[in-house]
Amino acid sequence: MAAMVEKTLRPPVMWAQRKDSLYVTFKLQDVKDESISLTATTLSFAGTSNNKSYAVEMDLFKEVDPESSTWKVLPRSIQMHIMKKEEDEDPEEGWARLLKDKALQKSFVSIDWDKWQDEDDDDPAAFDTSALDGGMNFGGAGGMPGMGGGMPGMGGGMPGMGGGAGGMDMAALMQQMQGMGGMPGMEGMGGMPGMEAMGGMPGMGDDEEDSDDDLPPLDDLNLEAKQDTE
Repeated sequence: MAAMVEKTLRPPVMWAQRKDSLYVTFKLQDVKDESISLTATTLSFAGTSNNKSYAVEMDLFKEVDPESSTWKVLPRSIQMHIMKKEEDEDPEEGWARLLKDKALQKSFVSIDWDKWQDEDDDDPAAFDTSALDGGMNFGGAGGMPGMGGGMPGMGGGMPGMGGGAGGMDMAALMQQMQGMGGMPGMEGMGGMPGMEAMGGMPGMGDDEEDSDDDLPPLDDLNLEAKQDTE
């Protein structure tokens, strides 16, 4: 018995426009395994929702600018803010529809009246794109700027530490810290409070050498002990 082939469905799509951009929404909940791409002339989507497979490739009515467009997967939909390649010079001559194929558009694309605004309004408001905060850029942005896998300028470790404690270059580290004025309370890396320019811990250093002068020679102690026994 031949295995049943799972049917792939077209996702329901809603759209609205301004003179400079489009707002496109795929009305699918809890989308998984999504694959989304945008070129100057096409928008493609594939993914699963509620254990059903969806896929579509749409030829757009006019050209768009993928590099300036963003998208984000939300719990109840996938939303996109797509920038038009050229702004509509005449507000009354916006895109007649989202897709080139008028018949295809009627089968699964509808107008998002909550976001729609007539272009002939005196002062049309820009789209509210707050839902796309933290979203992806079709141009390929994949992380926070300048991070490069670590904090900027860290290079895998603190300056002068050679990438870790095992390769620590203390001389270089001290030289750098001296140039920085030292850590608070260390007086230019002179030492921890009371260590007097790395001279040592309190009670050590020159005081220890001076204390040796106060002790009598060992030979004198032996002579005194001998005389006491006699």
